[in-house]
Amino acid sequence: MRYVSMTSRNIGMNLATEQYLMNDKDFGREPLVLFYYEEPCIIVGRNQNTLEEINQDYVREHNIRVTRRLSGGGAVYQDLGNLCFSFVVPSDSEEFGDFKSFTKPIVDVLHKMGATTAEVSGRNDILVDGKKFSGNAMYSRNGKTFSHGTLMLNVDLNVVADALHVAKDKIASKGIKSVRSRVTNLRPFLDKKYQNIDVPTFRDALIKGLFHVDSLDEIKEKQYEITPEDQKKINEIYEQYYNNWDWVYGKSPEFTLKRRKHFDMGTIDARLDVKDGVIKNIKFYGDFFGPEDVSALADKLQGVKYDHDVIAKVLNENGTQQYITGIPTDQITDLLA
Repeated sequence: MRYVSMTSRNIGMNLATEQYLMNDKDFGREPLVLFYYEEPCIIVGRNQNTLEEINQDYVREHNIRVTRRLSGGGAVYQDLGNLCFSFVVPSDSEEFGDFKSFTKPIVDVLHKMGATTAEVSGRNDILVDGKKFSGNAMYSRNGKTFSHGTLMLNVDLNVVADALHVAKDKIASKGIKSVRSRVTNLRPFLDKKYQNIDVPTFRDALIKGLFHVDSLDEIKEKQYEITPEDQKKINEIYEQYYNNWDWVYGKSPEFTLKRRKHFDMGTIDARLDVKDGVIKNIKFYGDFFGPEDVSALADKLQGVKYDHDVIAKVLNENGTQQYITGIPTDQITDLLA
């Protein structure tokens, strides 16, 4: 295993670096673990409607950077009190959607640091004493998979509630009343000697724990340093995606129909423009996961008669699991029609 400690505090640049290291660098079958943290930002999932996930006025007033990631899942707020980690592995070494296999090494180190009640829970969360301090998302392309997650060490929890809009149906389905009741910072649950730990020191402690060493000097050869040539290509990815308004916000036309439902494996929010009984336009939003771009599924439904049986036939013939993993095709059909 090799590791990278990113120096940028710009979430877009860090996501571009992650994307570059996954798609353009060849580390063979050796796993790669990345660590990064950034100034206040919101990252929405690949399949979400950005404008519906954020409190635009608050975000603008507080200079919070907004971007979109390649992976699915829901919107998250991060600041300099949060540490991100990411594992990059060959796709055939892990099953897509198996978050536990990726997060277990992190949880094991946290146990040794005193957070003995930390545990993987539900689809993609890590909890401590029943409260969430980590969310995780996954993306797969070209024979590789990355699973990235957050570790809320000392995040400003007041901003989390103010900056994000969370759909009422999603909150109700989890049996909770507010975002604040769901999340917690990790630092209070660590051993006494870690009570004042900062994010860089926390990062280094995790790296040493993952590699089972007492000093980073013991694993100098395992650290990958970003080269000037790497950075040039990373900058191009940053401009193409993470600093691009069209990628982050996209165009949001008015849809004549809205079909939304929360399932155990995520929320689907479908917008349809139906004219003369035919689907003229359809777009999927939500925090579901899938190894392939859901826009390809939307393309297959354009021009299709807005009829339950017809939609069912199209979805069954083309399959849905590669776009929306874990939610049965018949339930997706029922939602749409």
